[in-house]
Amino acid sequence: MQHLSIFPVLIPLLFGVIMLLPPISRSIHSQRVASVVGCLFLLLSCAALLYQINNQGVQLYALGGWQAPFGIALIADKVSGLLVLLTAFLALAVILYAVAGQDKGGAYFHPLFMFQIMGINGAFLTGDLFNLFVFFEVLLIASYALLIHAGGKQKTQAALHYVILNLVGSSLFLFGLGILYGTLGTLNMADMAIKVGQLQGETATIAKTGALLLLVVFGLKAAMLPMHFWLPKTYSSASAPVAALFAIMTKVGVYSIFRVYTVIFGENAGELANIATPWLWPLALLTITIGSIGVFASPNLKTLSANLVIVSSGTLLACAAINSEAATSAALYYMVHSTLASAGLFLLADVIARQRGKAEDRFVRSRPFVQPKMIGFAFAIVALALVGMPPLSGFVGKIMILQATQSSTQTMWVWPLILVGSLSALVAFSRAGTTLFWRHNGSGSAEAEPAKPLEITSIGLLLLTTPLLVIFGGVISEFTQQAAFYLHDIQSSAYGLLPGVSP
Repeated sequence: MQHLSIFPVLIPLLFGVIMLLPPISRSIHSQRVASVVGCLFLLLSCAALLYQINNQGVQLYALGGWQAPFGIALIADKVSGLLVLLTAFLALAVILYAVAGQDKGGAYFHPLFMFQIMGINGAFLTGDLFNLFVFFEVLLIASYALLIHAGGKQKTQAALHYVILNLVGSSLFLFGLGILYGTLGTLNMADMAIKVGQLQGETATIAKTGALLLLVVFGLKAAMLPMHFWLPKTYSSASAPVAALFAIMTKVGVYSIFRVYTVIFGENAGELANIATPWLWPLALLTITIGSIGVFASPNLKTLSANLVIVSSGTLLACAAINSEAATSAALYYMVHSTLASAGLFLLADVIARQRGKAEDRFVRSRPFVQPKMIGFAFAIVALALVGMPPLSGFVGKIMILQATQSSTQTMWVWPLILVGSLSALVAFSRAGTTLFWRHNGSGSAEAEPAKPLEITSIGLLLLTTPLLVIFGGVISEFTQQAAFYLHDIQSSAYGLLPGVSP
């Protein structure tokens, strides 16, 4: 179908609007049914889109028939197709957890959830930097409201910091876009990739300023040091389904860095070639370092999960700094793994907190779990996956990243930090597991709330992906290699998507 490319944006938009209208808006049960049905349709359409991309190649969708570079263009390639499928699967798993009761804390949870999915998918699919800004704003506005879902002083304070920082980021985004449009005369990524190599002298310097402003904005979204400090408090204070969905938010920033600084400011950008690389190297490695320190210092499981997101962001940024097809392929595999495993840990932390009474998920003595075997097994799976221990997907992803280093200098910096990050996670999970499962006071309480079947199903779906990513690792890694080749090939990334334009 020729319209499949817009379905990942259109489906959540339509379901979000429908849930704002009566009679569905008046019934939480109807909203739950609509959300689950919408996520199922979204997952099927994204799977069909990826199948179409794999068989027919890149899909260019021009809204209203206006062709690039003047119209609004959606570009569905293997990279964006993989990531919208990842978003759809994550959305389905998270909404199953939410409809078990976590959606009752505030109004409009389900429409906001759909609008955020729309923004995330739009950011992955857009072929235009201005529309990337638009979709950023859509997902951010929805996330502002979702963050304070169920209320509370801690959530409000975290939301205030989050909103202020992102408003500053949005302003810088507009400044960067204005500078680039003034120098290049276009914001279509493919058209920019062609024209940027022709810039010289003062014009190139001005364009470089705009490009570096965008790096600051994307770095803020990706929680790159020194713009990472908002993430631990924001993610740990959010409700479990929201935090799990937020696991993919930093990946939007990382994806934008890969897309913009590989396609537009890559090898063929003339004076502006690889301008982000000198900045990404130190900042990526420092992000891994500060995230590892945060993992050690985490007082509870939710904060530990949030700091692991920072470590994963630093790891992905290191792949962007390596700037090779092998590193991009490894990053795509690791992105899928870390998103699903991190989301699973956020949901599991919520189950643990509810069964430990006043101790919640803090690393202190408390009463024993109501479901110790189920929780213990899930905790072991997610811990092994996020540490990077064999035989789960975290091990495969980190091996791929380590093998992608191209020189002895890269190896000297990347290998120790990634291995130290894994060691810090291992120590932190060992400490957490010892406290949560072995240090108990008294006996279990009859008032403790066991995990509901839908919650167990949701966590199970997310954790099941870690062995499946290994079992089908050959097929998936081959796909990510093809996706990386497309992203680094200027002929496919730019010229082939602009009718009538040739190199």
